[in-house]
Amino acid sequence: MKRVILIVLDSVGIGEMPDAHEYGDMGSNTLGNIAKARGGLHLPHLQELGLGNIAPIQGVSPKASPKGGYGKMAERSPGKDTTTGHWEIAGVVLERAFPTFPQGFPEDFIRAFEKRIGRQVIGNEVASGTEIIQRLGQEHVQTGKPIVYTSADSVFQIAAHEEVIPLEKLYGICEIAREMLDGDLRVGRVIARPFLGSEGNFYRTTNRHDYAIEPPHKILLDVVKEKGLHVMAVGKIKDIYAGHGVTDHVPSKGNKDGVDKTLAFIKEKKPGFIMTNLVDFDMLYGHRNDVENYAKALEEFDGRLPEILDLLEEEDILFITADHGCDPTTESTDHSREYVPLLVYGKKVIPGTNLGIRPSFADLGATIADYLGTEALHNGQSFLKELI
Repeated sequence: MKRVILIVLDSVGIGEMPDAHEYGDMGSNTLGNIAKARGGLHLPHLQELGLGNIAPIQGVSPKASPKGGYGKMAERSPGKDTTTGHWEIAGVVLERAFPTFPQGFPEDFIRAFEKRIGRQVIGNEVASGTEIIQRLGQEHVQTGKPIVYTSADSVFQIAAHEEVIPLEKLYGICEIAREMLDGDLRVGRVIARPFLGSEGNFYRTTNRHDYAIEPPHKILLDVVKEKGLHVMAVGKIKDIYAGHGVTDHVPSKGNKDGVDKTLAFIKEKKPGFIMTNLVDFDMLYGHRNDVENYAKALEEFDGRLPEILDLLEEEDILFITADHGCDPTTESTDHSREYVPLLVYGKKVIPGTNLGIRPSFADLGATIADYLGTEALHNGQSFLKELI
């Protein structure tokens, strides 16, 4: 019974890519810079798999004989957002980046959107999600006007207090936005950003919901499902891929819950593919430039890695990677254009395999498809023969 478990550590980049200057990300190195700022990271289990062999990380030593395969991957698509990174992992390489709106969305669109939803909006600017609800949250509570904002990524985000605009109503507003944002306005994701609390103490809840655009062709999850295998999605994976190929889905409320639910899927022993996104690194710490808690989250994941490894059976392969960077040590609070780490472990995997620098995230998807015996993906070169 072949199974693949893929864990995406959201935003855990491992050093700037050669074109990082085009994105204003010179010097970004999420793992390396956190380790330097912290005086070292304690990641013994990731170290055993070969994390320290990929790039210098203070406190994470290279191993003479890593237990797994190791390397890093470059993003071939332009961009540095969640959708682009996850899509490329699944076999979609973009020709051009999703549109961004550094000056906010066009006024004619906003007016048309307000007409469709039957209420005015406030905001329409580039902002941090945690900052904008503190600044505009009380006005929203008093007026019922949703808060619209974007970021350096291709997103249209709508924040609303759950006691002012109930979740189902907010989700409906987001669905209208997703329908309207087409053509030159076709952002990668519309995101519902519910929050609670009172003036001065507003906080985002875990009831976020993403509305992604449809992939342009078959992706990894589609071909695994078509093979008759299970595709088990944890966290925002189902949203990112607009539901494509998913047979079993559970939302997650943070990294701990995401790991718990990944372990539960592994214990079910269904043949196929488990894909997990652990979002806290990015959402709670990267975007808030919170170095210390980012570091703690990395160490907490490392501490739970043995639970995952202990459940792996003879035919299981575990892949650990990321979708982009989000270096909390830089002035920017946005994603960063970085390589992502690639770690592979399984009883059939040749220990210490140096996978080098893969030219595309799509190589990972191609390798998973190859191992599970599905049809080939549109992009990517399998490195399975190097592994087993």
